[in-house]
Amino acid sequence: MGYKPLITLMLFMFNFHMIIPTFATPDEISLDTYIIRVDHEVASKDLDALYKSLMPTTTTTTNNQRRRLTYSYRNVFRGFAARLSPEEVKAMETKPGTPGSGKALGMAGVSSSESWTQGILPEHPSFSDEGMPPPPAKWKGKCEFNHTSCNNKIVGARTFTTSGDTPLDEDGHGTHTASTAAGRFVKGANIFGNANGTAVGIAPMAHLAIYKVCGISCLESDILAAMDAAVDDGVDILSLSLGALSLNLHDDPIALGAYSAMEKGILVSCSAGNSGPSNFSLSNEAPWILTVGASTIDRKIRATAVLGNNMTFDGESAFQPADFPATQLPLVYAGMLNATDSQIRFCGEASLNKTDLRGKVVVCEVGGLITRIDKGIAVKNNGGAAMILVNPESYGNLTLAEAHVLPATHVSYADGLKIKTYINSTTAATAPIVFKGTVIGDDRAPVVAAFSSRGPNFASPGILKPDILGPGVNILAAWPFSVENNTNTRSATFNMISGTSMSCPHLSGVAALLRSAHPDWSPAAIKSAIMTTADVVDLANNPIEDERFVPASVFATGSGHVNPSRASDPGLVYDLKPEDYIPYLCGLNYTDREVGVILQRRVRCAAESSIREGDLNYPSFAVTFGSFETSASQTYTRTVMNVGKANSSYVVEIVAPAGIEVRVEPKKLDFYGVKQKLQYNVTFVRLNSTVFGNVQGYLKWDSSKYSVRSPIAGILR
Repeated sequence: MGYKPLITLMLFMFNFHMIIPTFATPDEISLDTYIIRVDHEVASKDLDALYKSLMPTTTTTTNNQRRRLTYSYRNVFRGFAARLSPEEVKAMETKPGTPGSGKALGMAGVSSSESWTQGILPEHPSFSDEGMPPPPAKWKGKCEFNHTSCNNKIVGARTFTTSGDTPLDEDGHGTHTASTAAGRFVKGANIFGNANGTAVGIAPMAHLAIYKVCGISCLESDILAAMDAAVDDGVDILSLSLGALSLNLHDDPIALGAYSAMEKGILVSCSAGNSGPSNFSLSNEAPWILTVGASTIDRKIRATAVLGNNMTFDGESAFQPADFPATQLPLVYAGMLNATDSQIRFCGEASLNKTDLRGKVVVCEVGGLITRIDKGIAVKNNGGAAMILVNPESYGNLTLAEAHVLPATHVSYADGLKIKTYINSTTAATAPIVFKGTVIGDDRAPVVAAFSSRGPNFASPGILKPDILGPGVNILAAWPFSVENNTNTRSATFNMISGTSMSCPHLSGVAALLRSAHPDWSPAAIKSAIMTTADVVDLANNPIEDERFVPASVFATGSGHVNPSRASDPGLVYDLKPEDYIPYLCGLNYTDREVGVILQRRVRCAAESSIREGDLNYPSFAVTFGSFETSASQTYTRTVMNVGKANSSYVVEIVAPAGIEVRVEPKKLDFYGVKQKLQYNVTFVRLNSTVFGNVQGYLKWDSSKYSVRSPIAGILR
């Protein structure tokens, strides 16, 4: 797919933190932020006046009210955010229009997928506007930098943190994700000379708008405010590298904002979360969101541990000093340095303090709520010469190339066990680390990252999530600081980090390209094109594996790994209009009020049609059978729209999950025009067998040119 000027595209990245305003009085500092939902029956043309009228009488002075009423929402939510005491909230619950609607949010709401604040460094060459067209006439955004202006690349930059700081990046996350989605071509990008080449985002001609909503921690009120503003400003794609563990859809601020955005034709792409490999660990599960998991790429930044017994173990590190001697050094396992400290194996500064590690290679375990970089800092501060990071069992074979402060390598769980066995076998264990630089050609890629969150979907079990995988491990992208010795000197540089925060902007960029190529496609059609054309095999043509190097579950991969070129011409799409979600939401047994919160209008489910989750016209299937439902069946209807050749025929291919029979009628679909729609029914039958647990298969519509694949996830209890 060619790169076209995306002059109607706006992408933005979020951050969410709670900061106490410097102008708050001592009494106000103890207040919590609440989001107050206003019933849709309460009519008012002047929302500001309405919201102010609902504030407690204790806040009625002009200055006090201005400080306490932090946001008035207009687009993605009917209501406002205010700093209130518990007593004030209780009083508000009795007011007409806000019955029981107050909700304390505090600091336990949505947080960034990584422990990074967001924002952007506009001076970075990845955001040059050379050759960029001006933003479209519909663009109404603002530029709030206090040291520079926006340009034709970064067309808007706003901040929604309570402290009112600028959208300038404070720690790298926003710069990295923005350049991944839409960075310009920059030659000579590398980290410490590794992964050297030309950096470019997925959609380099896309305009960017940045909305920063994080400081020290995060408020859901900031999320809604930024999404509310973005809809007003005229964005086309929303990219959110953040999330929280599963919530009911009507309680999830991202789901609420995303629904209103989708109604206006805006595609919302979100991270699946970094809580894998546990099941039920997903974020952003709403079917109107594109939920993105993370996978590896075929590049390694190799660093090899060579033990004194000549055993070698390949790992990774971005920092590879040329002057580190390849001579045997004393090798110790941190967990054996202090028998009374069960946490010393994680190499925290407090545990290693005053431990003599001079000249030693120290084996540290990943985990213990200590970052991998901080482990190296602690080892170096106590005289250590090098570090070997070993995975916990749950992280399996995942290795990360990071900007360590000392010579290091990160190895798999299995290799870590062998290294520790060697240390226990001798009183004179030794090892150097040999640095081998950039290695291309890992045929196992893409592998599902261990941290990538997994289904099943807790909020809506009948919708398979995540939707798709994208590159999210060892991603090189723009960085606002020098990574040399982890200093904070601002310079145009690049860094390599990992997370579903990195995979999300890859898919946001792909969605931008599809929007440019097919401006008439809905967000659901773009999602469908991405999902039904995904790859399900690795570079060696074997099924995609997970961190254990075994075939990955559909609850880890979703539809598979994104294939942008195929997504641009998918043949068929499963489309959805905003109103199609109403019977779906009513079918979740939400109350009228709960459905109304999502739709931002009054709803009576008794007067609406109601469908099962599986009847939503989604490009994948998720079915559950209880333990007593042998021979039970579930039948669902799907509608596909022809976006390929006008005259084409498709024949179904079925690979049924173990323990489930799958029947499709009709078995052939004949199209005679573009945008023609046809229906088919699929019936799932629980076989009388002893199969239990999670099972998977697929159904696929094949023509002479296209293959349109839908995964099937089954839960057999």
